[in-house]
Amino acid sequence: MPSVGDGYQYSSLVMGNWLVERRLSQVATRLKSLRAELAVIDEQMIYLGDDADDQEIRALVAETAGASFEARDARRHVDAHAKHRAKVVAEIAELETRQDELLDRM
Repeated sequence: MPSVGDGYQYSSLVMGNWLVERRLSQVATRLKSLRAELAVIDEQMIYLGDDADDQEIRALVAETAGASFEARDARRHVDAHAKHRAKVVAEIAELETRQDELLDRM
């Protein structure tokens, strides 16, 4: 005949698995969102990089302060986007590690 302790152990095991599954679901949802965001960032980086290159060429040809400012501003946008991209990539890596840990617990 099972004792009260056995029921508690089974109950906590089921609850533990439920929590792991719930966290896995949350991690998977966040990963999907971040990967979609990364795809958008990559598309924007192409456009912004091309625009910054164009601005730099215009600044060289025009040799005006305004053109130089626009070129530097465009390059700052590219740099800021690159930093944001790096953060998203790092968060994806972190979540993938967390996902692996949760799968190991199952």
